Amino acid sequence: MSALPPFDPGSIEAIAKVLGEAGSGTDISRYFQANGFFDDSGESTKWRRLNAVFLKSQATTGSANQILGFIKSYLVPTRFVGKRENFEFHRSELNAILIMHGIEYGKDGQFRYTTRARTLDEAEVRAQGIRNKLAPRNTHPEVYKYCQPELMQDNYFHAVFEACKGLFQRIRELSGIEADGASLIDRAFSIEKPYLAFNTLQTETEKSEHKGFAQLLKGCAAAIRNPLAHGPKILWQGEIDAADYLTLISMLHRKLDQCVRIPNQDYRCAGDA
Repeated sequence: MSALPPFDPGSIEAIAKVLGEAGSGTDISRYFQANGFFDDSGESTKWRRLNAVFLKSQATTGSANQILGFIKSYLVPTRFVGKRENFEFHRSELNAILIMHGIEYGKDGQFRYTTRARTLDEAEVRAQGIRNKLAPRNTHPEVYKYCQPELMQDNYFHAVFEACKGLFQRIRELSGIEADGASLIDRAFSIEKPYLAFNTLQTETEKSEHKGFAQLLKGCAAAIRNPLAHGPKILWQGEIDAADYLTLISMLHRKLDQCVRIPNQDYRCAGDA
């Protein structure tokens, strides 16, 4: 990474407070030494030591690069083996600051340039990551069942793809129909001979509701899964779209929770007899 302009004092203080929570005073002394910093601040509080040393470094070098070097060695992922949640917490807190300066610290322990956040709200949302965005939405466990590994890797493109595939797999398991996409939905949620029903189908209102949710399921295939299967990953819009798609899939799983099998239906595929 080329020379980065100095951080403003407020950012330095905020970074120091994040790093102060990520290790002991002894850890800080050890990593100061490893990175060529000399602590003559006279401070005893961890974050105040970091703040003073970082400010002095910038005044001497005219750049924030030494600070980034310290962060890379101090928050190196291998230091948090068995404590992944701690690492992700500190990384998220740090990125909420760094994104305001157009950089972010990755899960691999490397810095990358990114689009500079224009507001604090934007920086915090972008730094939180998709799992934190999904948590308040009470996402259905069936979503995580099919895409947890991809979410752990922040692989949003494939997380949505796998979650959508999982939705249709669940419909196959509930209905017993070995089909896919629109064909699966048309047969499983037929009005005339349904294998599954969202309600009792006794009134026109209930039939309309049933048709509407069936259309939403077909939309997942047409608007989400099929484009992801055939479109290049480079065109993917990122974690905000992913959170919205996964929320839609979660809602559809909740509707499937309410579905009942039609008791007199033959659960074999047509032509299997």
